[in-house]
Amino acid sequence: MFRIGSIFIPVTNLDRSIDWFEKNLAVKKMARWEDGVGFYFPTGSTQLALVEVESPQPSEFAIKGKEKNGYFNFVVDNIDEAYQLLTDNGVTTAKIKDFGGMKSFDFFDLDGNPFSVVNEERDSPFYSGQVKKCK
Repeated sequence: MFRIGSIFIPVTNLDRSIDWFEKNLAVKKMARWEDGVGFYFPTGSTQLALVEVESPQPSEFAIKGKEKNGYFNFVVDNIDEAYQLLTDNGVTTAKIKDFGGMKSFDFFDLDGNPFSVVNEERDSPFYSGQVKKCK
């Protein structure tokens, strides 16, 4: 019945951010309005929107102490390829971590918004093929 439609990201400079997200995440523009723009991912159904704000907004939450977590992540089939693309484009990234069953790394947009990229192994309960079996 429910599914994720769009993810909204606060940015302080819409025009610069449009170029950055198109270049680094390969999103395609659908529509632009006064304070925002909507994109789609060529390989999925979830949409991404950038909304211009006056000052940076938090896009993560605290877990324990200084440990933080983003509200969503990006899933890729080849994490090494995604990492190489972002680092080649000069994007600030953390190192790839291997959690046994999942690899992950964080990267940051022009406003310092943190994002995680994950790649689940096929036998992980969170791998999309395994999740579909739960239905």
